[in-house]
Amino acid sequence: MTATRTATDSRTAQVAPLIPREVLFGNPTRSGGQISPDGRWLSWLAPVNGVMNIWIAPADRPEAARSITAATERPIRQHFWSPDARSVLYIQDKGGDENFLLYAIDVASGQERNLTPFERTRVTIVGTSESRKDRILVGLNNRDARFHDVHLLNLNTGELTLVLENNSFTGFLADDNLDLRMAVRPNAAGGNDFFPIVNNQVAQTPSESTTLEDALTTSPAGFTTDGRTMYWIDSRGRNTAALIAQDVASGERRVIAQNERADIGGVLAHPRTGEIQAYSFTYLKPEWTAIDPKIGASLAFLRERLPGQFGVQSRTEDDTRWIVWNDPVTAPTKAYLYDRRARTLTEFYTSRPELSGAPLQPMHAFEIPARDGLILPSYLTLPPGSDRDGDGRPDKPVPMVMVVHGGPWARDGYGYNATHQWLANRGYAVLAVNFRGSTGFGKEFINAGNLQWGRKMHDDLIDAMNWAVERGVAQRDRVAIMGGSYGGYAALAGLTFTPETFACGVSIVGPSNLETLLKSIPPYWEPIISQFHNRMGNPNTPEGLQLIREASPLHKADRIVRPLLIGQGANDPRVAQAESDQIVSAMQAKNIPVTYVLFPDEGHGFARPVNNIAFNAVTENFLGSCLGGRAEPIGAALEPSSAQIVTGADYVRGLREVARN
Repeated sequence: MTATRTATDSRTAQVAPLIPREVLFGNPTRSGGQISPDGRWLSWLAPVNGVMNIWIAPADRPEAARSITAATERPIRQHFWSPDARSVLYIQDKGGDENFLLYAIDVASGQERNLTPFERTRVTIVGTSESRKDRILVGLNNRDARFHDVHLLNLNTGELTLVLENNSFTGFLADDNLDLRMAVRPNAAGGNDFFPIVNNQVAQTPSESTTLEDALTTSPAGFTTDGRTMYWIDSRGRNTAALIAQDVASGERRVIAQNERADIGGVLAHPRTGEIQAYSFTYLKPEWTAIDPKIGASLAFLRERLPGQFGVQSRTEDDTRWIVWNDPVTAPTKAYLYDRRARTLTEFYTSRPELSGAPLQPMHAFEIPARDGLILPSYLTLPPGSDRDGDGRPDKPVPMVMVVHGGPWARDGYGYNATHQWLANRGYAVLAVNFRGSTGFGKEFINAGNLQWGRKMHDDLIDAMNWAVERGVAQRDRVAIMGGSYGGYAALAGLTFTPETFACGVSIVGPSNLETLLKSIPPYWEPIISQFHNRMGNPNTPEGLQLIREASPLHKADRIVRPLLIGQGANDPRVAQAESDQIVSAMQAKNIPVTYVLFPDEGHGFARPVNNIAFNAVTENFLGSCLGGRAEPIGAALEPSSAQIVTGADYVRGLREVARN
């Protein structure tokens, strides 16, 4: 094992005050602001007795705010208005099991109802309507956990009416009349087949298909309200996904937008007509382009007044008022009320006002070349005081933490990032790399990651680390690797496949054995299991089984020589607790030190702020021991959490004194 560093080894951040964990990872003051479709109400999430709940206020009297939910343990993390503006809706699971149910609060009476009162059920929203405002289409897997049957839900009475019993499809598309128009099903080629639906009868043969190469970059994106135009995000015949409009009657298609470097990522559609008015793509930073001139004028108005990044998060149905988020990166995120007619912009709230004046650091975007020439879009944040000329290169090399995103079919992006700010404040450079397999950069970039878990995907991280060292960003012997989900796997892979490359690793809900991971996926993922097999390795073939065994850190656990910290939620339906248990057991069998923190009331990640803060308290003191950065003492951070220190309290500074098993 490497020698323990002292906290005085890293001096670049000593001039900056330590930002408390509670400020970075505790509850925001407000978040998720929405405006009701009729414009009469504002809503947002804010704490009630330390737990995030839904609040509302009349739009003309924001000071008359009141909470309308009473969550006491698990925070409500998102909400949305019913189309008729009579109720506020949210989904919630239990202890992180991801069996999400749909709840509604009647605005007039305050009555809360569970609209999907079933056990072991996960609800999906299939369709909403501009013309049938009191109803939505939902998918429920209470009959068969693998498939979601489609039901028509009356939001005001709670009545559920079966529309289509589903025994093979993974998704559906509906029009504004809430009529099902298309069903999606995986095919033998590793892609998807798209089946027309007429009168709730699914066609026997598909009208559209994709193969594996387009499976993650091609999908229907909805209809206009009149049902005459169908939109697609489509990479067929091109590398990056374009925005396509298809005339339903003739089948004729036209390209609305495309970009050579990135997939079309976001759109603004008119609340009433459904016609797309603007689109965005994100290569290094988000870029919006307006199709509608009036929308273009509004975006220009906002661009002149808001520093950094901004976006539209809620609109009235007459499109006269918006709620706009603004991310300056080096200041706390704000939300604004934008009156398009009056051309006024009024601050709604500051999400984390405690960060005002804090030493938040800029994020730098870079293109890093991999060894085979593939370009890896990446983001770097440096410690305060380390980069006096602001060129993204510190005055001298500093310790570094590589933070690897999950998925792996996801991506890192530009903007305020609490993890980056936290680690930079502690004295580390923070590097986030979009390795091959990440989404948003075209299908060739995604498919370059097929069958490359622990291989070229891992090589990309090593190449990025070497780039940072050679550029003078990082000290080679003081680089940690850290992440959640696939990022947790990457941390385990880093310490097993390249055991002396990283100084230490932090794995959060990371799979250690790809064979057991694929056997324990949630039942509603079973219909898409071929996607996993095609991109990871098929355990039903000798070659595929060998591939995933070779890529599994568990089988090389005896090679670990660097400190390892593991965090796990006991109720995780994606990466079961056994994934962490088995690598910890393998290390203990070889007398290899490991620290393992288990949260009995969490799932795939830590939703409760007290749990997140507790694990981060352990993490920053673990990193301080390995890399020499600063750390706020653990103190009482574990007391309000459910954290159980299963093993390894002696390997983290200050943990033994506060640990409980």
